[in-house]
Amino acid sequence: MLRSSVTALAGAGLALAMTAGLAQAAEYEIDPAHSFVEFKIPHLGFSIMDGRFNDVSGTFTYAPEQGAGAQAITVVIPTASVDTNHAERDKHLRGEDFLNVDEYPEARFVSTGFTGDESGGVMTGDLTLHGVTKPIEIEVEKVGEGDDPWGGYRAGFIGTTTLDRNDFGISYDLGPAAETVDMTLMIEGVRQ
Repeated sequence: MLRSSVTALAGAGLALAMTAGLAQAAEYEIDPAHSFVEFKIPHLGFSIMDGRFNDVSGTFTYAPEQGAGAQAITVVIPTASVDTNHAERDKHLRGEDFLNVDEYPEARFVSTGFTGDESGGVMTGDLTLHGVTKPIEIEVEKVGEGDDPWGGYRAGFIGTTTLDRNDFGISYDLGPAAETVDMTLMIEGVRQ
């Protein structure tokens, strides 16, 4: 009788510990009003053109107490939201020469791993852009976390990476200086 009570107590303790571990996993929904993706690319070697994607959604897990392996993110970007503050250029970027938004309406990054700590590190994952999926690395830095004025809890991060346009089948000639694009992701999420 004592042995079965100890076994039952141990089983209950294990179940409680597992439940507590799951409860600590911090799941966040990306706040589209405070998240965006910016890019910079040389323009014909004469200047730098910058722009952004205004629409960003997705989710991430930020649980540093569970180790680097518990951190994850999925980011979805509607490609038609590209904005360079010039309507004709944006129309060209949405067309077949560049993003081809009719055929490829979204870009998506899904993480596959993370090395670092609660202040930042390197997020690896698969980026799907223009119908091509390639592994990339994003340098990540935590901006901050804490309670917001509306009763929620938020965490924010900045990520940077450089992409080669040709890797994703976007090879419209902008001159040799414009083969790569510097990307900056500003992601803020609300804990669920």
